[in-house]
Amino acid sequence: MSQPETNQPPSPRRILLAVGLAFILGTALIVVAILPAEFGMDPLGTGQMLGLNALGAETNPFEEQPIPHRTDSVEFELSPFQSVEYKYTLDSDAPMIFSWQASGELYYDMHAEPAGLGEDYAESFEQGNGMSRTGSFHAPFTGIHGWFWENRGSRTVSLELHASGYFVDSTVFRDGGDYSRVIDPVTD
Repeated sequence: MSQPETNQPPSPRRILLAVGLAFILGTALIVVAILPAEFGMDPLGTGQMLGLNALGAETNPFEEQPIPHRTDSVEFELSPFQSVEYKYTLDSDAPMIFSWQASGELYYDMHAEPAGLGEDYAESFEQGNGMSRTGSFHAPFTGIHGWFWENRGSRTVSLELHASGYFVDSTVFRDGGDYSRVIDPVTD
């Protein structure tokens, strides 16, 4: 018995069907997986469902800064019912890390004033009573950013602030006056 020959090329109809099917599957793969994973676009919601959106995040964790890095440490003594305000000059989105600790409880208010607009436009970010705070801060706008501390107790409290970031200088507001402190860039 002889077997039929199977080495015949596919018909044009079969080729067109295969190309059409490949096109449909390729388009589905692009929309379902590649757009969410590579470009952060999720038209069908499948990227979120499959956890692919995180792969397409276009945020770069590296932030170049236009000014040198600076580190600052300062100490204050606050007698009963005495206050001090200490602020750094920061450009918009400039980062700063900080840590302050006091020998007793202080009222504090972390706030900022936009450059050129004055204290009428101050924005408060955190208020409370405590002996310490540690964290990081990204300036939401160009201006002066920092803390107001007040000793509402009956004993003298010492306060230490340590900060590092991309600030130019600081301003101390105390006893009805203010003065600026130039902070040198880190050189090592």
